[in-house]
Amino acid sequence: MRYWILFLSFTVLFLGACEDILEVPDISDQQVELLAPSPGSVVNDSIVNFNWNGVADAEAYSVQIATPNFENAAQLVLDSLVVIDTTFVGTRISKQLSNRAYEWRVQALNSGFETGFTVSGFTVDAPSN
Repeated sequence: MRYWILFLSFTVLFLGACEDILEVPDISDQQVELLAPSPGSVVNDSIVNFNWNGVADAEAYSVQIATPNFENAAQLVLDSLVVIDTTFVGTRISKQLSNRAYEWRVQALNSGFETGFTVSGFTVDAPSN
C-alpha cells in the first residue's frame, strides 16, 4: 500500500511538472514593430531589406508583401514564414522588387498564439540600369 501511495505521488508530481513545461506563452496582445522600410518611404534600390523588432516568445514570423496594397492587391509578391531556430534568429528578410507602390506586413507566431499583422506602405523607385 505504501508503494502505491508513493507511485501515485510521483505520478501526480510528474504530470504537474509536464503541464508547466507544455504551457505556451500568449503573445496575442503583443505587436510587431516594423522598422524599415518606414511608412511612406521611397526606397532607391531594387533590393529591399525588411526589418522589424522581434516579439518575446515568438517562434516564427509571417511576412507578406503586396502591390499596391492588401485591400486592393494586384499581386502578393511575398508570403513567407521566417522560423526562428538555431540557424536563423534574425528579424529581417530581403526581396528584389520592381518600381511601384507596396504594402508589407508582419505577424508573430508561436505554437499556440499569434499577434495581429502590423502593416506599412512604401514605394520602390530604383534607377534603371
